Amino acid sequence: MARRCMVTGKGPMVGNNVSHANNKTKRRFLPNLQDATLLSDVLGRSVRVRISTNGLKTVEHAGGLDAWLAKTPAARLDKDMRRLKEQVETALEKRAA
Repeated sequence: MARRCMVTGKGPMVGNNVSHANNKTKRRFLPNLQDATLLSDVLGRSVRVRISTNGLKTVEHAGGLDAWLAKTPAARLDKDMRRLKEQVETALEKRAA
C-alpha cells in the first residue's frame, strides 16, 4: 500500500538523524495517514480512503466529500478520487434529470 494521501498527495520525505556528535544517518519522515470512512451524500454510501489528517481537515472545511470533489479539478486528483468524482457527477446529473 502506498504511503500517499489520496487528497493532498503528501508522501514520505527524506532527511537526516543528527546525533549529539553530529553524525548524520538517513531517515524517512512518513505522513500522518489514517484510514477514514467519508460519507458521500450524493452516492448515498460511505467511501473508504487513506487520508492524511491535513487532508481530512481540507475535506471537512470544503463542506464534505461531495463539495470538495466538485470544486477540485480532476487533474489534481488521485486516480481513485478521479473515479469517485466521475461517479458523483453522474449521480448529480441523474438527480437533475
